Amino acid sequence: MSRRPVILVADDSEDIRNLFGIMLKKNYDVKFAVNSDETLAGADTDPLPDLILLDVEMPELDGYEVCARLKANPSLAHIPVIFVTARTDPKDQARGLMAGAVDYITKPISAPITMLRVKTQLALVDQRHALEEQISARTEELYETRLQLIQRLARAMEFREGGLTNRVARVGEFVGVLAHSLGLKSKVVEILSQAAPLYDIGKMGVAESILTKSDSLNDKEWEEVRKHPKIGAGIIGEHKDPLLQQARVMALTHHERWDGAGYPEKLKGDAIPLPGRIMAVADAFEAMTTTQRHRSPISSMDAAKKISAESGKQFDPAVVAAFMKSVKYFDEIRSRHKDELAGIHDLNFAPVRKK
Repeated sequence: MSRRPVILVADDSEDIRNLFGIMLKKNYDVKFAVNSDETLAGADTDPLPDLILLDVEMPELDGYEVCARLKANPSLAHIPVIFVTARTDPKDQARGLMAGAVDYITKPISAPITMLRVKTQLALVDQRHALEEQISARTEELYETRLQLIQRLARAMEFREGGLTNRVARVGEFVGVLAHSLGLKSKVVEILSQAAPLYDIGKMGVAESILTKSDSLNDKEWEEVRKHPKIGAGIIGEHKDPLLQQARVMALTHHERWDGAGYPEKLKGDAIPLPGRIMAVADAFEAMTTTQRHRSPISSMDAAKKISAESGKQFDPAVVAAFMKSVKYFDEIRSRHKDELAGIHDLNFAPVRKK
């Protein structure tokens, strides 16, 4: 441990408390409690103790009950408890271990044995902390790797359409701004923003000849294009993970319309999940303000006017209102995430037009 370990000594005997104080204070910070209430309060006071030496026979609640309450508290359950008692019956020791204690010291107390047992338990605490730090670091690495894979997969889909852009980064931030403007909790905003890049992944299941076609699509080709929300949902699959859950929702519902005229399920109004309603506006703004082979981009102001005009028709009025309040941030995002390849519209690149 980088700091001195903290040990809570809970015993109603002043002599025992003094004895432990003499033994422990050279190497540890020691706190004392004389009854069950003080023990429970001391265990939940910052800094939390790294180890509790707990007398079995105390006023009010006995040590077994105190230990049971400590173990029932998720924030305190990890603190190891060593029972200290004059009881030597194996049944009493077994009861203590069953209550959640890690060891059992009998009175009269042997200082050398007690110090060894304390040292052993604190070493185990050190090992647990080190393992938790390793797991936390590894979990963070895996989380970052997952986000990178999501972004790479989304960009691979973009490249299949004809060119590499920064649309993935822009759309993710657009969604985050809209979610924040709608008053969603910060964790939800983060998840939606990180899940957004996969919203159009279903286009990987659409023929490349359709995705890169310069001329207008015929009815049969549009029928194929309209399959991409369900294809995307199938690619992402169903998961317990919140990020992938929301990615699937956005992939499946971003072409639904508030008036019920969208696809693939013709959902209407609040029947469309909120992530899909948010993505519909973010996707529309991105499509309008980005250069495409078949047309030039329009300004943010003109895009905002078109989106506002579709409030209550194509788009959720509440999401449109949030968009209008925060549209200035969309321009900042576009400035920070310009397309990487200059003149990308000169390539054989024709993203599918919205219909």
